[in-house]
Amino acid sequence: MADLLVGVDTGGTFTDIVLLQDGKFKVHKILSTPDDPSRAILQGLSQLDVLGDLSVLVHGSTVATNAVLERKGVRTGLITTSGFRDVLEIGRQTRPKLYDLRVQKVPPLVPRALRVEVIERLNERGEVIVAFDEDSLKAAIAALQAADVEAVAVSLLFSFTNPTHERKVIEQARAAGFYVSASSEVLPEFREYERTSTVVLNAYVGPLIDRYLARLEQGIPQQTALRIMQSNGGSISGVTARREAARTLLSGPAAGVVGAAFVAEASGIAQAITIDIGGTSTDVALISGKITETTDGKIGGYPIKLPMIDIHTVGAGGGSIAWFDLGGALRVGPVSAGANPGPAAYGQGGSEATVTDANVVLGRLIPEAFLGGTMSLDTERARAAINSIAERLDSTPEEAALGIIRIVNANMEAAIRVISVERGSDPRNFALVAFGGAGPLHACELAAALRIPRVLVPTVPGVLSALGMLVADTLKDYVRTVMIPAEKAQEAVTSVLAELENQGRSDLLNEGIPAERIVLERYLDLRYVGQSYELIVPFPQDVAQAVNSFHVAHEQRFGYN
Repeated sequence: MADLLVGVDTGGTFTDIVLLQDGKFKVHKILSTPDDPSRAILQGLSQLDVLGDLSVLVHGSTVATNAVLERKGVRTGLITTSGFRDVLEIGRQTRPKLYDLRVQKVPPLVPRALRVEVIERLNERGEVIVAFDEDSLKAAIAALQAADVEAVAVSLLFSFTNPTHERKVIEQARAAGFYVSASSEVLPEFREYERTSTVVLNAYVGPLIDRYLARLEQGIPQQTALRIMQSNGGSISGVTARREAARTLLSGPAAGVVGAAFVAEASGIAQAITIDIGGTSTDVALISGKITETTDGKIGGYPIKLPMIDIHTVGAGGGSIAWFDLGGALRVGPVSAGANPGPAAYGQGGSEATVTDANVVLGRLIPEAFLGGTMSLDTERARAAINSIAERLDSTPEEAALGIIRIVNANMEAAIRVISVERGSDPRNFALVAFGGAGPLHACELAAALRIPRVLVPTVPGVLSALGMLVADTLKDYVRTVMIPAEKAQEAVTSVLAELENQGRSDLLNEGIPAERIVLERYLDLRYVGQSYELIVPFPQDVAQAVNSFHVAHEQRFGYN
């Protein structure tokens, strides 16, 4: 019998499971267990009676995401170069709302008392200008031990050009028993604030992912290969995920885009907008020949510089709660009823009107067929919840339900415009791939509003993210900063890429990937002189070709070059 492959996506409301064996799929949904997501996974696999037969389990986890959003990560310290402990506090000059006089900065994940310094300094070429002081390192580690810190982020100035000093810190911090996240290992790239923020995020969630995967591994057979979905649309081993946990922060949404790209390609569609409408949020992304990536992501307001699929998320989903603002206007979301208590129609104690309740009242959901017939929706509870909105609007429950749908659709439509119109792409030239539990319910109205000519609904839209995990490649990203004018870059770029390629081949071979299946893709981050941020372009072999591609990409994105 062929290997049994399982993809598992833990969402805020449901945990989705897809089995693949002998070319045949089987799908299963179970309510999530937010207190310990592994519990729902093991329950679902037990219900399917496949726990003992698992060959490969690919999993997209929300553990890291929730820890950051809820600020429930581990107690984390930061070791940095003397004089740079406040990089996290200073950040960038940009503000999320330029004219908001009451704007609130997101507090750093590491408070100032837990940010300690070591005496050392490199210049931008990696040359030592202040010798490394061993005593200052011992004092820094002692201070973090006294503060009961569990994880330590290490980010020394210009360590991406010369990691020697940072390696000394790594060695002694690990010897002291800390979980260590170091910039020279996680992100050897310039931009001090973003680099430090990324390694802090990695340290903040790393021990949680470690413990979570340990619990999951205890419940599955020892011979099962556990792979974890990344934000970039590929999977990594559980060992790598423990070390680079920040790569999993947007793993669930990324898997959905991979699954959507898979069904779009199978349908002969090269240009697609994907929309994943779940119980809590809506994720949209754009595919133009290939999936669009970014390295300028944020999670909970914190920059993360690791490669990830370019996904725009809004707080609009089936569980989004309808409410009235101070002016009496009807709003929907971003607060969600989640899995517990869930929408009123679930009959689990929820009483506030949600998008799901509105769809029930409008007859768009069949109560007895919900969740494959394993869960029945309570029409009367849904109507009672919607009626509380209708009374304030002086309308019928059906009119109120339609109003809720129109408002949430407007929020979703705005999200689609962000990743298409605002970035130089016309949605009329794309197909809309709708998935997630609520995706097909809203897709046609969204397509009509944006004049999108085609809507593609997969056979199993509610579990497409779990399917995406099964078709995702093993994917590793490697990066290094080389600051050099384009006309002088050919030799330096070729040399650095050769080093990165050797490292990548070695890592993939160690993960059991046959040499003939390894594919290398090369990219450069380019910018015009004086610009602050770059665009990513393919690097065939010649820098001049990459520069030409950059001019074209810049014109498409910004309208000039």
